[in-house]
Amino acid sequence: MAYDIQVAGRLSSTSSGKGDAALARAAEIPPRLTSGEQAALYIRRLIFNGDLKPGDRVPQDVVAGALGMSRIPVREALIALEREGWVTIETHRGAFVNGFDRQAVHDHYSLFALIYGFAARLALDRDPAVVSELYVILKQLNTSDDPVDVARLAIGFHRAIIEAAAAPRLKVLLGAMSGLVPGNFFQLVPGSIESEKKGLAEIGRAMKKGDGDRAVRGYEDMLRHQGDLVIKLFEARGFFDARPVAEAGSA
Repeated sequence: MAYDIQVAGRLSSTSSGKGDAALARAAEIPPRLTSGEQAALYIRRLIFNGDLKPGDRVPQDVVAGALGMSRIPVREALIALEREGWVTIETHRGAFVNGFDRQAVHDHYSLFALIYGFAARLALDRDPAVVSELYVILKQLNTSDDPVDVARLAIGFHRAIIEAAAAPRLKVLLGAMSGLVPGNFFQLVPGSIESEKKGLAEIGRAMKKGDGDRAVRGYEDMLRHQGDLVIKLFEARGFFDARPVAEAGSA
């Protein structure tokens, strides 16, 4: 999903104090994930929180120690994160955090829009009865602004469309994509609840009318707007101001 809802200082050491508190918070990983998935989520959180910046080497031993696991799942996590573009693995040197820019964020949400828009078209062709399920979800969504409820209902809405599309390869594609915001998207991104409610209502209306083109546009508009919200959040955190260590050293 676009929403990764599985719910300092530098990491050169595991000294006591504030750094330990940051490690502990980031290490709050849901138990249903595999060890490798836990490690990947943890590393994404460290990047998101600014504990690891572009150009930083990912400290595998520190990550393994914080999560109480061996280095094997941490290495698995780094391989997955390299596929997703979060890190680059250099032979005999380790994994280093990649920088990314505003366009990369837009591209990320555009990909989600393509997948979900395509799924909406298929769902209308293959299981138009899904519209009733979508409206049950929308009715519940209108009664809550709680980030946990909104996340649960939004995921239910998108999942219903994916299931109705009856296209297993779409699930594979979505499973290979992680959210850029490692936590409850609706809790961490200002304006995201309003954006989601408005977008899902529009998609629901389009699906009810059997208008696949309009449903596609609904997904495109909603996810483009949410990408803009994420960019604002990242700008506030200084993500786009940071430069890789090598580049900064050569300036």
